[in-house]
Amino acid sequence: MVVANQLKKPTNLSLDKSLLAEAKALKVNLSQAAEAGLRQEIARAKAEIWRAENSVAIESSNKWVETHGLPLDRYRRF
Repeated sequence: MVVANQLKKPTNLSLDKSLLAEAKALKVNLSQAAEAGLRQEIARAKAEIWRAENSVAIESSNKWVETHGLPLDRYRRF
């Protein structure tokens, strides 16, 4: 069994003093908040990279649909 703390690494961060004071006053768990923020930023960065890496294919697909319409459009009921 792996203990959750074994998967964590202590890290030093520099944070805005007023932001830190407000978080402490509101009893925000800084580790959890930092992890949540990092997860969100990593997901955003990965999505941006994916869009950049696939932009040619996306553009090609969009042009095809503009020219020919959606492949299964005739089956749509709306």
